[in-house]
Amino acid sequence: MLDFCAEHGISCDVEMLDIRNIHEAYERMKKGDVRYRFVIDMETLK
Repeated sequence: MLDFCAEHGISCDVEMLDIRNIHEAYERMKKGDVRYRFVIDMETLK
């Protein structure tokens, strides 16, 4: 599947989150206000 997507230029949209904003992200998810996949920026865990 990954090869197929790469060959056809199919990618996903992501929204990078700072770990400090995780509660806001959760509230947005509950409200259905999420258009992209949430990804936590691991650099913000330090």
